[in-house]
Amino acid sequence: MAANEPQGKLWIRLIRKHKVITSLMVPCTREDPQEALRQALPTLDLSQPMWLSRHQSDWDEYALTRFRPEHFVEAVPFDSMEISYVYSEEESRTQRTRHLLEDV
Repeated sequence: MAANEPQGKLWIRLIRKHKVITSLMVPCTREDPQEALRQALPTLDLSQPMWLSRHQSDWDEYALTRFRPEHFVEAVPFDSMEISYVYSEEESRTQRTRHLLEDV
């Protein structure tokens, strides 16, 4: 990561029966969520999920993606794992590639 690259946080949520059972935030850049996820998963005692093209396109478009149990090699105790990017205060709205409210 470059020294001047803005850094926000990766918000990881483990969800079971539509309720968040575990939540964790770790430092992350918008461009490299996989590295932040790789570093955070041991804290959650989870293996790395398969990062499919669907996950990448969701991340590129919405800064959010969802993993289901079938994306993990080992059994997991949740229905889904959602990850999303939380922008830092330094990152202005003009840096974002898409404004969701404008799409409505």
